[in-house]
Amino acid sequence: MTQPATILVLNGPNLNLLGSREPEIYGHETLADIEVLCRRKTESFGARLMFHQSNHEGELVDHIQTARGNADAIILNAGAYTHTSIAILDALGTVAMPIYEVHLSNIHRRESFRHRSFVSRVADGVICGFGSLGYELAIEAAARKLGLEPVP
Repeated sequence: MTQPATILVLNGPNLNLLGSREPEIYGHETLADIEVLCRRKTESFGARLMFHQSNHEGELVDHIQTARGNADAIILNAGAYTHTSIAILDALGTVAMPIYEVHLSNIHRRESFRHRSFVSRVADGVICGFGSLGYELAIEAAARKLGLEPVP
């Protein structure tokens, strides 16, 4: 019997403050709320979820490297590191699996420095501006790419 597919959802800096940080931009859901949503969506495809958040660039790189051999797809909201981190770009370049970039807000309607994404260079898809629904859409895209069907 084969192991179920594993989807890694990785969240970057300040996302631990969701629900209280700029709710007019990021909404009122907490990161814990988003984890529950992601777990339900992942399980609806019979897959496993690994869910992490870190404010530290190196720790995010470590999680990406650990995904090699332990996950089948990565969904990444790198937060501000999206626009600054070549280290995260390089780490993502070492994984041979689908990668989806997610942002709660529409980064293209915000400050000009947020319009550039290093993550997009290696992402199979980019979802922004849909709030927490973006995570669900990314999980569905990853599941389809992995050939998973919804569990009846």
